[in-house]
Amino acid sequence: MKFNEKWAIGLLKLKFTSQPHVIEHSIAVSRKAVEIAERIKKKGVNVDVRLVKIGGLLHDIGRSVTHGIKHGYYGSLILRSLGCYKLARIAERHIGAGITKEEAEKLGLPKRDFIPKTLEEKIVAYADKFVGTTLIFSNFEEENVYRKTVVFPTIKPTIIRFQQELGKDHPAVKRLIELDEEMKGLMYRRFKFSFNEK
Repeated sequence: MKFNEKWAIGLLKLKFTSQPHVIEHSIAVSRKAVEIAERIKKKGVNVDVRLVKIGGLLHDIGRSVTHGIKHGYYGSLILRSLGCYKLARIAERHIGAGITKEEAEKLGLPKRDFIPKTLEEKIVAYADKFVGTTLIFSNFEEENVYRKTVVFPTIKPTIIRFQQELGKDHPAVKRLIELDEEMKGLMYRRFKFSFNEK
């Protein structure tokens, strides 16, 4: 199936008519993912920027089913049903810095790894950690609460939140720190390089 930005935005609008904050979040993740992908590409690394852009837009499509930890898995089912297999893998592997087979089983997910493997999967998972949501209270009344998407300059707030929720030594925290280091390494290399060197 041919997919593009217009198609992805249309799918988001169809799935999230009553949740515009999910669309806003997804657009912000897509923009951040493209920024990261283009920076890496300038260093001589082959990356599919178009896939990253659409993957960023659709990584949370499973939130149309649940906002829980299984939203990545449900998103992959939605995207597979549309024949979008690479996008499905991005959706199912973007939670944290991935979920191991053992963690998946404990969480009630299918017993398999949900760890991002391709560069595009890693970029979208990483970009998602820059984008958060804050609640804004208007006139201090509960019915006047709305969500605002915030793009942080680093993923440090996400790492701190993971440490507080899971503990500093949790494997998911370590994977997140490793992903941060890997992406920074690719983005901030001094020299261009090629994986095709002999």
